[in-house]
Amino acid sequence: MKQLVIIPFLFFILFSSYAQNHRESKDSLIQLAVNKKIDNYYELYRFFEKGRFDREEIDLLLGESKKNEYKLGEVYAYNLLGRSYRNNSFFDKSIENHLKALELAREMNDVNAEIVTLNQIGVVYRRQDKVRSALNYHQMALELADKIERPDIDTKISISISNNSIGNIYLALKQYQLALEKFKKSILIQSRTGDKRGLAINHQNIGLAFQNLGEIDAALEHYNKSLEYNIQNNSSIGKVICHTSISNVLLLQGKYKEAYEYINEVVPLSEKIGNQYYTSEVYITLGNVQLKLDSLDKAEKYLDEGLAIAKKHKIPSEINQSNLYLSELYEKKKDYEKAYNFYKKAIEGERKTFNDKNISYVNNLINKYDNEVSRNKIKSLAKENEIAKLKLLRNRNVLIIALVSIAMLGLLLYSMYRHRLLNNDKKILMLEQEALRIQMNPHFVFNALNSIKLYVINNEQKNAVHYLNKFSKLIRSILESSSVKEVTLSEELKTMSLYMSIENIRLSNEVTYIEKVDPNVNIERIKVPPLILQPFLENSIWHGLSSKKGEKEVILSVNKISDEFIQIDIIDNGIGRDAAMKIRKNKSLNRRSIGIDLTKERLRNFANEYKNNFSLDYSDLIDEKGNTSGTKVTLKIPII
Repeated sequence: MKQLVIIPFLFFILFSSYAQNHRESKDSLIQLAVNKKIDNYYELYRFFEKGRFDREEIDLLLGESKKNEYKLGEVYAYNLLGRSYRNNSFFDKSIENHLKALELAREMNDVNAEIVTLNQIGVVYRRQDKVRSALNYHQMALELADKIERPDIDTKISISISNNSIGNIYLALKQYQLALEKFKKSILIQSRTGDKRGLAINHQNIGLAFQNLGEIDAALEHYNKSLEYNIQNNSSIGKVICHTSISNVLLLQGKYKEAYEYINEVVPLSEKIGNQYYTSEVYITLGNVQLKLDSLDKAEKYLDEGLAIAKKHKIPSEINQSNLYLSELYEKKKDYEKAYNFYKKAIEGERKTFNDKNISYVNNLINKYDNEVSRNKIKSLAKENEIAKLKLLRNRNVLIIALVSIAMLGLLLYSMYRHRLLNNDKKILMLEQEALRIQMNPHFVFNALNSIKLYVINNEQKNAVHYLNKFSKLIRSILESSSVKEVTLSEELKTMSLYMSIENIRLSNEVTYIEKVDPNVNIERIKVPPLILQPFLENSIWHGLSSKKGEKEVILSVNKISDEFIQIDIIDNGIGRDAAMKIRKNKSLNRRSIGIDLTKERLRNFANEYKNNFSLDYSDLIDEKGNTSGTKVTLKIPII
């Protein structure tokens, strides 16, 4: 009897000693990392040997990092906190901590830390089925990584994670072929880098895509590959995910007892891990298996437990799934009223989350946009090639004409050369204008479509149709003006009004845009270069107003100041040029300007046809207290 008491006591002593040693070892690593101030996010990750942190260890890392002004340690700690909250399905807390990490990463101008954090935020939003936000953050991470000229293995793994996550978003949108394309890009990188964890995740996702496409055998093959990698990695959560997926496939094949064996095996493991997202999925899958085996009381128990967890942690996909299974259960119990109520909840939840017809429609628009981007790139390369040829021709002519002029003292030849040189310069400017417009379209069109997509996802059909109509008019106006050298001021103002309404969507329609036209100005007869005002309006929005809080306003006024000139003023109540410049310097991902210098060249070329020249002035607006209250752009354009 004494031996029976002593043995557990010895085990307790040994376990306590191991836990104490482990804690001391991790605490020492934390102190060492803070003292060394490792300056690379990926190296810091490897320094901790990819080990898991408990809450006390995270708090220690955060506290020591703050005390020693080790900002990268703070970023790492906040991301650990965000991940911990995510795994326990406290999504709001998770986002809060990841955003703190993102702010610090941007403050440090640490691109690696920013990429990792953007991907982490995207994953949290994806778990909540917030597709728009998830897509935006993963796309930002991908754009940052793509800007790195010689990406190392760590950056490639981050690119793989972004592609994988965007693939998961396509899964949510039921665009399974597009999802497979993203997963294949991701798995190619993981195969080259030997990333077994990434391979496990990607095979799992590919299996899910094939399952939704009805290719059950292919799905099962990839689920089993994922399980093999998870076993090699000793990943408990990976094992739970794979067993759940395999169980669902076996259900589709009618192999109910095998499905029960697979899902029942990981129930205790899932409960031990404590990840509420996957625990909810395990309970609901087990409930469905019991339902198929006609164990209705057990089925009801697990489905209710899964639904309760999903509701508590706001997991829409699992709520919808459990409601659907409960409807089937009560139909078997011949309680048709409950069956109808649960079915109604499932359908309403699905409709609220996704509108298949509209999602497919918007994704078709994006696919068309992608094709247009490819065509525009080809056109842009062709135009750039033609520009290069013209520049080479111009330079050659300069040399030839100069030699002939010296030899012949021919003023006539020199005059001819000047004439030809001016013609070539005009051609180059017009070609650069076309190339510039082609480069602008992909960036602007992609963001505009993404903004309209939000209205579609939220089933705001009137807003979606309203802005799609404006968007189509704007694109039509741009295409029509690309083939002409001049447009009327009236047409230019209409185009700018459309442009401002589209850009304003992305700022939640916070910007008030006002046009004031002097009655003495005949805007139907006055000519200006097409899209000449767009760069100034864009600067007002993205450099002056986007970072400002409170009322935002842009005023465009047109006045006739003499018989020879009109004056166009663009006034915003933004943060001013100095503050905007500081923000741009602190950003690791700066927005590329459309190009004020090129706009000046276009105006100079336009003014050559008139006897007077144009003028362009910038001025900061100052309020009564001497503070900057906005920016004013004054453009004088000749009309005679």
